[in-house]
Amino acid sequence: MSAAGLCAVVVVVFFMAFYLLHRYGDLRKQHRLVLLGTLLSWYLCFLIVFILPLDVSMTIYNQCIHDNSNHTPSQTKGELSDSAPLQPSSVANVCVKPWSYIPHHVLPVFWRVVYWTSQFLTWLLLPFMQSYARSGAFSIVGKVKTALIENAIYYGTYLLIFICLLIYVSVHLKLRLTRSELQTISITAANTWGLFLLVLLLGYGLVEIPRSYWFSSSNSFLLAKTYFKVAKLATEKASAEEDLADVMEEVAVLNESVRFNHSLRTCVDTILTKCPIRYQEEMGRNPQSSHCEGASFPTKSGLIKLHEKVISAVQRHNQTHVQWSLLLDKAFHLEDIAKSQGSPVRVVNRTFSPNHLGWVRRFIYTPTVEWYWECAFRKTFCRLLAVLLSLLSVAVVWSECTFFSAQPILSLFAVFVQKAEQHYNYILIEIVCFVSILFMCVCVYSTVFRIRVFNYYHLVPHHQTDAYSLLFSGMLFCRLTPPLCLNFLGLIHLDSAISHQDRMQTSYTSIMGSMRLLPVISDGFYIYYPMLVVLLCIATIYKLGSRFLNLLGFYQFITDNEFTSELVDEGKELIRRERRIRQRAEDGQNRRWAWRERYRDLATSERSRANYSELDENSPETEMRTSVNRSNGNIEEQHTGLLQDNSGDNSFPNRRSAAGQYLSFSPSLKSLFDDV
Repeated sequence: MSAAGLCAVVVVVFFMAFYLLHRYGDLRKQHRLVLLGTLLSWYLCFLIVFILPLDVSMTIYNQCIHDNSNHTPSQTKGELSDSAPLQPSSVANVCVKPWSYIPHHVLPVFWRVVYWTSQFLTWLLLPFMQSYARSGAFSIVGKVKTALIENAIYYGTYLLIFICLLIYVSVHLKLRLTRSELQTISITAANTWGLFLLVLLLGYGLVEIPRSYWFSSSNSFLLAKTYFKVAKLATEKASAEEDLADVMEEVAVLNESVRFNHSLRTCVDTILTKCPIRYQEEMGRNPQSSHCEGASFPTKSGLIKLHEKVISAVQRHNQTHVQWSLLLDKAFHLEDIAKSQGSPVRVVNRTFSPNHLGWVRRFIYTPTVEWYWECAFRKTFCRLLAVLLSLLSVAVVWSECTFFSAQPILSLFAVFVQKAEQHYNYILIEIVCFVSILFMCVCVYSTVFRIRVFNYYHLVPHHQTDAYSLLFSGMLFCRLTPPLCLNFLGLIHLDSAISHQDRMQTSYTSIMGSMRLLPVISDGFYIYYPMLVVLLCIATIYKLGSRFLNLLGFYQFITDNEFTSELVDEGKELIRRERRIRQRAEDGQNRRWAWRERYRDLATSERSRANYSELDENSPETEMRTSVNRSNGNIEEQHTGLLQDNSGDNSFPNRRSAAGQYLSFSPSLKSLFDDV
């Protein structure tokens, strides 16, 4: 691969990370350092996944050159025992240069920069930025002070544990702790922590991803799960609105108690800017001086805590409302598909038309194409994909349990790579490595995107993820990717610390140092702990974790659970109610649009008629017609007066005049006939 190709990979990976950040983060409102730290952490982790297969192919090529340059022809028939070693030209003929060739001095520098940058992000910068983003202080100095105190407590505990382990290792293993050995021990400790979390997430993803694609082939299953989510989200949405109302009430009392000439007024104004607009307007219109008579005067620390509560409550309120809107659209879409499955015209009839149709929906993904995909092809495609992913999951589980066996080779990925290595098929080697490590990364990273830790960590799409969750995901990515890559290299027997083979190391493992320095880790934990993935997969198959969370009150979607059925029925009723509300709103909007168009047409016709009459006013025929009309008008006015006098008779007392008044209250017109 030329330098241009490597640069193209780097650019493509950058745009992938940027797209994810745009989907989950808010590029306009969130702090630039938060966005930059998250983007850099995601980008480096994705880059490792894409470049590692190239490192594997380059290692195999260098191993071939090394073996052939030190090889003396064997003493077989037709060969001389004193023949000279192969010359470089013959070595080049035997070892085919890979298409993705990268100079040998590039990858070590690249891995060193990427690895240490990611470690700096995950252990120092991102945790500091997390505390900084969550701080409710009103100045930069206050936020920095809060972040330093929180991280000092957090990392003080880590440092104490590390020092104890370091003393234990140096005493029992009798090591001379040089700079390189300290670096190796630090890297090993970080990778051990990451491997501990990696196996937990991997065991869940290996089962849940194929199962989710299998069940997504059924529209009824997706609809029932959506009803379940609607019922849960309705409760969460109501709770978020109540919390926001309570916090806004505290802010309103604070706004009245702190006057404009007080030193803390600037802090109160800062809090007010974080409140929703409607609450700001209500506070301006309805002062609550009666409520703040007995209120205690706030302190600076109290204002900081209130500021944190306001930020958290507003963020949660916005998240639930956006999720509610998206979930309603998904439920309406699934119901429309369910109704259109038996349609003879083979078109998806949408109840609510989207506001904006892009060029893809107008020209490519038309209602007919959508019907064929949703009602004909999606079920087969999802099930075939689920079967393929299940086979990959089985291969990963088998390889995790057998990769320590060098003879015979039991790991499936090691078998594939070595078969391709015998024929110097570098393209096949890179494809096998890329597909396998990409699947493992998807299993791990998708779990990171799915999990939710109460209201502290939750990745919400459509720009609704808070800064704390974005930074926390970046930390997890940087801590999980290095042990994931080492585990993969162990699966294909390119990590000599695990396979105990005397062969050339990859550039990636060369910067990690030799884990043989700690036999307890290299020969024990790194070999036997990944086998735990079997138990985790079995637990995920039977949904033991979901059932345990149900017992604790955190209800999960389980098809054979009675409470799940109740929530599904509740969600169905909520969707019916929301459908009626949205239908009435859309009908009202259509009526307003129709009246607007009708009045626009009437106004256009009146304007054209007025313009036509103005053109005819200057003609002599028009003037004659006008004089005749005026004389006729005078005669008609006299006749009208006589009729109005006759209408004043008492035999019609309830008749109204043109002005809308009873004639008995109108002035008398009999004086007109006094002179007759």
